[in-house]
Amino acid sequence: MGHVDHGKTTLLDNLRSSSVASSEAGGITQHIGAFCVPLSMTSDSPSMPGNERLITFLDTPGHAAFSAMRARGASVTDIVVLVVAADDGVMPQTIEIMNLVKREQEASNIGMVVAINKVDKPEADVEKTKLALLSAGVPLEEGGGDVPCVTVSGLTGSGLPELVETIALVADVMDLRAERDCTPVGYVLESRMLKGFGPVATILMTRGTLSPGIPLLAGTSSCSSRRLLSPSLQPINLAAPGTPVLVTGWKTLPATGEEVLTGSETDIKKACANRERKRDLESALGDVEAINATRQAEKEREIANKAKRSTRGPRTVAEDSSVQDKKKYLRIVVKGDVSGSVEALVGAVKDIGNNLAGVKIVSIGVGDVSDSDVMMAKAADATIVAFSVGMPRTVRASASQNHVPIYTSDIIYRIIDDIRDRVISLLPCTYDIKVTGEATVLQLFDIQTKGACKRIAGCRVTQGIVQRSSPVRVLRDGKTVYEGSIDALKQLKKDVAEVRKGSECGVSLQDVDNLQGGDVIQMFQKIEIPAQL
Repeated sequence: MGHVDHGKTTLLDNLRSSSVASSEAGGITQHIGAFCVPLSMTSDSPSMPGNERLITFLDTPGHAAFSAMRARGASVTDIVVLVVAADDGVMPQTIEIMNLVKREQEASNIGMVVAINKVDKPEADVEKTKLALLSAGVPLEEGGGDVPCVTVSGLTGSGLPELVETIALVADVMDLRAERDCTPVGYVLESRMLKGFGPVATILMTRGTLSPGIPLLAGTSSCSSRRLLSPSLQPINLAAPGTPVLVTGWKTLPATGEEVLTGSETDIKKACANRERKRDLESALGDVEAINATRQAEKEREIANKAKRSTRGPRTVAEDSSVQDKKKYLRIVVKGDVSGSVEALVGAVKDIGNNLAGVKIVSIGVGDVSDSDVMMAKAADATIVAFSVGMPRTVRASASQNHVPIYTSDIIYRIIDDIRDRVISLLPCTYDIKVTGEATVLQLFDIQTKGACKRIAGCRVTQGIVQRSSPVRVLRDGKTVYEGSIDALKQLKKDVAEVRKGSECGVSLQDVDNLQGGDVIQMFQKIEIPAQL
């Protein structure tokens, strides 16, 4: 775990001799990666055949939007490796992770190792990083604490053997053990639609040994666990404690973070029905509470309005109508590749906005965008946000025909920025007035033109430039009495486009004939001020 771009995935790439970091969209991890690495150990502790130990690594995202995903990762691990970049030091997500570990340590036995990464960079400052960690409350061994610290480079691989030995030592000190011969229990890390397999869930086994064909229950989703696959999609026969496994055969996608239990098919059906009944009841109670809260707020507002009217005398039409601008919403349909990413995206965008504009989630789902998503977006006047998912050509054509906007991206922070910009565009525009020229009316003349009498104001330009194309306003005693445009601008009976400061000119305004001597004619520009949330 660690702050975004502190080198977590690159470290693990070096450990498993792969190249995941280069394939991550935007250069950041956006899913929980789970994989096992067999490492040769010299310890006499329980080991695999060939004197190897199997270590399961969970690679969690560092971006701020994935805080729930990090919390789940911390809750199911035995040891947290806190990765801190030596050139960046302690950052916001670093502190968040330290607080997560402290909270988990209060509830269970969880270890911690600090890996100071990127020590090969010229601007790296290891000692400064250690002091920052100590100041932030991390009890490093060098400061008299119990948290070991290792300096590493994910790029060159230096320090990785020491990191592995330190992890193994902490595991031995903690005496980590798991039951194998018991009822299998696991934890859903991710769930998604996988082509050729349907709904699949990545499960981290915490107790017992899972084999194909065992009925499973996660939340309100059930499964017959038809096939077990490794993270590289290779079939496996058994999943022991600490092993991440992809389980196929789910009737519906289980929610990320659900505990996975086993039992007979009859018991699982009963449990599913009970949980669905409880969920529906809680939903109904929530709706009732929301309705009651709305009614109470309306009642209090009506009482307050009556009190105002009684103290302020007779009612006015404005008070009776009390029309307020309704809050505008950007309605979105969210589709993502895995449930954890959808959860992170929804959590990051649902609170974007203020009392004038905001985001309303119409629907969420996992898998490619479908025709039903397009129809739902059309009915709700919503935008489809597709996060790291495909879109068949027929669906794209349907969206175009139905004028349903679709925004696609593989990078979560770009989606967040785009949605924020779209919400800002819903806010009412505000303008600033910039005066570009000013003229004072000295004398008024009436001129006969084509059988009509036109009033011309003889003026002297006192500031800036008077332009015929510029909008104008007339000020009298400091108050605006007219706002419009110039009908004619003349100098010595000659039509001109502009007149500069110090010159005299004749000005005729459209649809106004009540100008007076001493009035000030101002040229101005309306400058739109970008709205902010």
